[in-house]
Amino acid sequence: MDTLRGIESFVKAVESGSIASGARLLGISAAAASQNIARLEASLGIRLLTRTTRSLALTESGERYFAQVRTVLRDLELARSNATLQHDHPQGRLRIASSAAFGRYVLAPMLPAFSARYPRIACELSTTDRSVNHIQESVDVSIRIPQQLEDGLVARHIARVPSLYCASPAYLHKAGVPDTPEALREHDCLAFKVAVDGRLMPWRFVRDGVRFEAPIRVALVSDDIDVLARAAVSGGGITRLAAFVAEPLLESGQLQQLFAPSQGAANQAIIEPLDYYLCVRDRHELTPKVRAFIDHVTQSLRDDWRP
Repeated sequence: MDTLRGIESFVKAVESGSIASGARLLGISAAAASQNIARLEASLGIRLLTRTTRSLALTESGERYFAQVRTVLRDLELARSNATLQHDHPQGRLRIASSAAFGRYVLAPMLPAFSARYPRIACELSTTDRSVNHIQESVDVSIRIPQQLEDGLVARHIARVPSLYCASPAYLHKAGVPDTPEALREHDCLAFKVAVDGRLMPWRFVRDGVRFEAPIRVALVSDDIDVLARAAVSGGGITRLAAFVAEPLLESGQLQQLFAPSQGAANQAIIEPLDYYLCVRDRHELTPKVRAFIDHVTQSLRDDWRP
C-alpha cells in the first residue's frame, strides 16, 4: 500500500508539474506527497526526481520508471472505477469543461436528465473559452472548438452547429442589408476573440467549392458571445452566432438573419458551421462515468447537428 501511495504521488507530481499540484489532485498535503515519493525512492534504491525550489525534473531512471508505472496506475484507476459499479450504475464525481456558450446553452439543459438517469454521478461543469489542462484541473472530459484542440488529446467530433449572421431590424433599416459576404466590409461587425490565442474568429464561407474569409470592418470585439449578441440586439451591428444562441433571438424578432438560402440567389455562399469536439486526455480516461456522459450527450444532440 505504501508503494502504491508513492507511485500515485510520483505520477501526479510529474503530470501536474510539481509535488504540491500533484498532492492537491490526490487530496493530500504537499509534505505527505513528498514523503510518499521519498519512501518510494528509498524502496527502489534510485533517485526518481531532481527537486529545486522552483522546478521538478525526472532523472534518467525516473523517466524509465514513469513510462512504465503511469500506464499501470491508470489501469488500476480504471479497474477501481469498474469494480465500484453496482448493477451497472456508474458513480463518482464527473468534472466537465466546455467552451462557454456550448456549456451554457447546450450542455446545461442536458444535465438534469443525465443526473436523473445516473444519480450516483455528481457533475461539475466549468464553462470557459480558455485552454483547460485536464491533468492540473482534474477534468474528466471537455468539449472544445477546433481552436482549443491540443496535441495528445483524444477528440471525437460530436456536433456541427450552423453559424448564423444576424443584426437587429433597427440596424439593418439604418445601414441596409448586405446581400453578399463581401458587402460586410461596409458594415459594423461585432467579432468574437478566441481566448486561447487572442485571434478573431474568422467569418468563413464557401462559394462554388472555394472556402474564403469575408472581409469585415470591426466595430466591437469581445471574448464573450453573449456580449456580442446583446450588442447586436441593441443595434450595434452584425455578428456571427451559433444557432443555439441566435435562434431564440430570431424567433422573438430581436434579430434578423442574413445570408439565409431563402433570401435568394444573390449571395450563393454557404456559411461555414461551428464544429465541436468531445475530448479526453487518453483512452484510459474512458471510465464508465465518462462513457455514460458521452453517450448521453451524443444521444441528446439535435439530429441536424450531427456531423
